[in-house]
Amino acid sequence: MKRSVWLNLLFSVAAVVPLALVAFIGYFLIALLGGFRFYAPLSAVVAAMLGAYIVAAIFDWFEPRTRGIAFASFLGLCLLATGGYEINKAYVNSLAEVREQEVSLEQYQPFHAESKVAVLDAPASYQITDTVPPRLDGATALYPLYSAFVQAVYPEDKYDPYDFDGNPVVCSSTSYAYKRLISGETDIIFTAAPSFAQEKDAKLAGRELVLTPIGREAFVFFVNKRNPVDSLTTEQILDIYSGELTNWKEAGGRNDRIRAFQRDEGSGSQSMLQKIMQDRTLMQPPSEDVMDLMSGIISRTSNYRNYKSAIGFSFLYYASQMNSSDELKLLAIDGIEPNRENISSGAYPYTVNFYAVTTGTPSPKQQEFLDWIISPEGQELVAKTGYVPVN
Repeated sequence: MKRSVWLNLLFSVAAVVPLALVAFIGYFLIALLGGFRFYAPLSAVVAAMLGAYIVAAIFDWFEPRTRGIAFASFLGLCLLATGGYEINKAYVNSLAEVREQEVSLEQYQPFHAESKVAVLDAPASYQITDTVPPRLDGATALYPLYSAFVQAVYPEDKYDPYDFDGNPVVCSSTSYAYKRLISGETDIIFTAAPSFAQEKDAKLAGRELVLTPIGREAFVFFVNKRNPVDSLTTEQILDIYSGELTNWKEAGGRNDRIRAFQRDEGSGSQSMLQKIMQDRTLMQPPSEDVMDLMSGIISRTSNYRNYKSAIGFSFLYYASQMNSSDELKLLAIDGIEPNRENISSGAYPYTVNFYAVTTGTPSPKQQEFLDWIISPEGQELVAKTGYVPVN
């Protein structure tokens, strides 16, 4: 005896509602267990298909054989999709995962037995004998250099870069070093050129920033080594960081959205990025794409597992020596590699000076130290550290 439509509807509701409830609970349990990207949506699709199969059977739509073949085919596709997902997951998990870790400056500490700091072949002709030598601070990437200066000419002592309680030689980072210089807490800082905001802060404090060029460096951009893009033009860099170029396919790469990391305001590398943007407006990135540490950009761009479409920036010495990663690829700009020869000649488009920065007229002792830094001996340490001498 054939059932009425209303009775079929009642049976359908009675069957589908519990199924939907179970599927709803299952969806969230699977999502909580980490299957949100694949297994949770798959469970919802399977539940929907099972519901459709039950309703078709209640209403006796199609032949039983047809319904069975359709449902079996659907389950087969689900199994194929699951197999493909697991194979891809296994491949991605086999890729190197680089964890974020800031460089330990202790390995470059002056007068330390196992220090990596560069040394002169003979004692320096200039020596600081004062019990209170100039107070130094600076960028992380430049600490190995000014630590080498300290070992060459300062009185031997324990200069802990993390000890800010009376220690004359510390390393706080570019942004804090400028704040400490402007407030009079330190005498000389070693950094990239100041940002517009840092110049403004100095003027408001009634201080003049005096920049002494002491070496040359490359501002570099990098991607994961599996990214097929090897070079970008200066115009493409501007387009990426203004938000106009958003897919690697437009730059000769794969069809992946470009994830352009930035640094926090006031850092040396972020200030450099702002300067090379010229009259272009730097895009406002999502908060999760702004790194407070340079190591953050290095580790995330290295980590292909989660950030295969990333691009980051730094200074060459930090990215290639202090915190290098085999998973990174430095990009050529306008076809020119960021190497020592191209930095020295100025051929690399983003070749920049770095500075010893003071406020106002340096004291005679400070000036003597600055003069020695740009002397052949000081510039020898610049080269031995891994930078390009300014002369």
